[in-house]
Amino acid sequence: MTKNLKLALIASDTVKAQEGAEALLAAHDWVQPEQADVLVVLGGDGFMLHVLHQMLDMGQVRPVYGLNLGTVGFLMNRHKSTRTIADRVARAREVAVVPLMMTAITRDGQELRHFAINEVSLLRETRQTAKLEVKVNGKVRMAELAGDGVLVATPAGSTAYNLSANGPILPLGSGMLALTPLSPFRPRRWKGAILPDSAEVVFRVREPDKRPVAAVADQKEVRDVAEVRIAVARERQLTLLFDPGKSLEERIFAEQFLV
Repeated sequence: MTKNLKLALIASDTVKAQEGAEALLAAHDWVQPEQADVLVVLGGDGFMLHVLHQMLDMGQVRPVYGLNLGTVGFLMNRHKSTRTIADRVARAREVAVVPLMMTAITRDGQELRHFAINEVSLLRETRQTAKLEVKVNGKVRMAELAGDGVLVATPAGSTAYNLSANGPILPLGSGMLALTPLSPFRPRRWKGAILPDSAEVVFRVREPDKRPVAAVADQKEVRDVAEVRIAVARERQLTLLFDPGKSLEERIFAEQFLV
């Protein structure tokens, strides 16, 4: 990044983040978010996703540099440093993150669209097992997947819910998506698939009246869906900034060697 960038400060409403913001306010001349070249976000991964989704929804995408004042901070940089915030942002490395677009069609015919930076998941709403038809690029690949549900994860999201569901970790830049079942009952031994990110994935809910299913794009839920279409939204590419040697790509790489 170049120097003399206009920075805006956005902090979550937690005590820890607000205290961090108070300390930073006197250390730099800040501008309003709509005037900024870069957004500096204080909080955890959940708040970072919230800010990124706000930008996607408003169509005003700009680079984001996160400082971890939350819990996990996988998408964030460490808070403490001897360098000024302006210097840290100027030295930061850019990482491109491409979100998914979820198009969910409800049982009553309503069509809703939401972006997902981590994953789109389909989840059973009741004790009844969900039954889903899985179609990739217009071809039915699985006539019936029975279980708790299924998800499609981006590389950036492959270490989140996808990893907890025993899905594969995908390196950034791999051009792949993870298709991972959630507690599959039939076929019991199916572990999922790795797809090119050019693929369109369509899930059709079987017996939706008896086996209702919800679709979730990161933090946004649509209940009682009949069909869900998922594709990469390349025109809404996001840019995250990381300190040198601490990039998201390195964190994803390192995660594969944790025991």
